[in-house]
Amino acid sequence: MSLRFADLGSRARGAAGPPDFALVGLLRIPEVQNSPWISLFRRVLFAIGLLCAASIVVYLGRDGYRDGADDSVTLLDAFYYATVSLSTTGYGDITPVTPSARLVNIFVITPLRVLFLIVLVGTTLAVLTERSRQALKIQRWRRTVRNHTVVVGYGTKGRTAIDAMLGDGVQPADIVVVDMDAVSLEAASTAGLVTVHGSATQSDVLRLAGVQNASSVIVATNRDDTAVLVTLTARELTKKAKIVASIRESENTHLLRQSGADSVVVSSETTGRLLGIATTTPSVVEMMEDLLTPEHGFAVAERDVEPGEVGGSPRHLSDIVLGVVRAGELVRVGEPAVDALESGDKLLYIRRAR
Repeated sequence: MSLRFADLGSRARGAAGPPDFALVGLLRIPEVQNSPWISLFRRVLFAIGLLCAASIVVYLGRDGYRDGADDSVTLLDAFYYATVSLSTTGYGDITPVTPSARLVNIFVITPLRVLFLIVLVGTTLAVLTERSRQALKIQRWRRTVRNHTVVVGYGTKGRTAIDAMLGDGVQPADIVVVDMDAVSLEAASTAGLVTVHGSATQSDVLRLAGVQNASSVIVATNRDDTAVLVTLTARELTKKAKIVASIRESENTHLLRQSGADSVVVSSETTGRLLGIATTTPSVVEMMEDLLTPEHGFAVAERDVEPGEVGGSPRHLSDIVLGVVRAGELVRVGEPAVDALESGDKLLYIRRAR
């Protein structure tokens, strides 16, 4: 795998980058699952469309055709000629010459022949076209993906983070999952997420995930040292994306900060605090879970200060305001610096979940 990504990386640093067909199997774009009958019906309609197009071409150029039965080429003759041509029937010693026989050939024999060809070569065509379709989808996705979220790790933390984003209205197409585990990636793809197979500690893998064009990166790995390396690699590729990382031990927080993380969540200490609080005031823990669950109850949200609120105090608003974000810094309500709201401030407040 490392040699494979090294080869892709050397080409990625060039002008063209790795060809899209080389990414099939590494980068996976989810697709909508349709009924096989709907897929078959679409193929039949496409075949009918080709038949009609060929018939029109033959009819418009009918002066260049000769019929063995008579000298004129009618519209029915054009359809007949297109039918035997597209179905690769060819010409033999037995040729239908009456209109009724040609109608039978068009509406009965040809559909049976098409069904036979579908059964005979359908599997081979499906295998060949699947890679082509994936390559085209990858090419289109890489050209248009912007301002998405890259989630490194699809374990418990990664899945929970994605569930929270989906609950807040983020579309699955705006989330890219990077992981080494094929089973986890299969589950992510089933959920409608774009997936990249590989180690996020390698810059080539993060480039495939489009980290250079992402708006945010969530690092939800199982090891602190891996989280530091992933954060460092991601920050090297993008200066504008917000990087949020999760670690187990608080002593590694400064390493993540130095590596470029904007926010650090210490999972072990946060869990320990909640466990300690639950022994004396379990209702507080229930309220915290409510605030962190956007699907029901209450949720913590962020919004811009409205023009009519400029100059006023956040404590006098109808919303329950927890803090004010000014110039990228969070200031808690009650601090003198935010007694008067300014244009451009953002409010962290409690809202009723949708």
